[in-house]
Amino acid sequence: MPLPVNLDMDVLRSFVTGIELGSFAKAASRLGRSPSAISLQLRKLEDQVGQVLVQKLGRGLVLTEAGEMLLGYARRLLELNDAALGALGSPALSGRVRIGLPQDFAETWLPETLGRFARLHPGVRIDAQVDRNATLRSGLDEGHLDLALLWDEEGGERGGAVLGTLPMAWIGPRRGITPGADRPLPLVLFGSPCLFRHAALSALDAAAIPWRISFSSPGLAGLWAAVSAGLGLTVRTPHGLPASVTALDATESGLPDLPSLSLRLLKAPARSDPAVERLASLLTEVLSVAVDEMDHSTIVSPHR
Repeated sequence: MPLPVNLDMDVLRSFVTGIELGSFAKAASRLGRSPSAISLQLRKLEDQVGQVLVQKLGRGLVLTEAGEMLLGYARRLLELNDAALGALGSPALSGRVRIGLPQDFAETWLPETLGRFARLHPGVRIDAQVDRNATLRSGLDEGHLDLALLWDEEGGERGGAVLGTLPMAWIGPRRGITPGADRPLPLVLFGSPCLFRHAALSALDAAAIPWRISFSSPGLAGLWAAVSAGLGLTVRTPHGLPASVTALDATESGLPDLPSLSLRLLKAPARSDPAVERLASLLTEVLSVAVDEMDHSTIVSPHR
């Protein structure tokens, strides 16, 4: 009976890092290896599994079905490896971390990341608050939160770690709504204060495009429902859009350009705790990669 093949953890880490960063050249820089060494590792991995894992698509690469399958297993193997080393190499973390999250990420990147942290550190209780920027900022200032992910306009927040920058975009229903000369542009927005509302109204006023608020909602789900129903346009980042809405090309739609927003991770003043620091580190690692991948990905999954 032939002996089973043992997958190399270093090779798996290079594979996963390359996919998550959207480039094996970036993976080489992140892992302190040469691009040729990463290429050799990828060929070694393909030889071990007996399958082609990535293929060229234009100027980039695309995962094959075998590559997609292996990616899930590789992530789980690396997570178990890191959990074992963490459990044996350092005292178990305990306590509570209170974190505030924007609604934009509450149903996409963050649940998986918080779940990963909970599995690695079962002794830490995570209390997550999903809310608007202004509410999270107040919670941080008043000591109700230990960490907060906040949207940051230019000249706004200070301190903390900038995880990346995402563009604002006009979001409309699939059939589209464009400004007309005979009527104001209907808008679906949060109430004030809201960075996205302020950016939308300022851009329209500067372009002399008349507007009206046709629907206001305190929650993102309400905005998506109203936009999907054709009540108006909204402004968010292109991240995590439901299938019923789409990001519009500003030039083609006759709409003004919008600025970008940074995503910043802030900690409560004078708050130093191992559990808080570990979660902050994990969020910085995961979201920095995710934001970079969203803007610059050259490796895509055909079934994503």
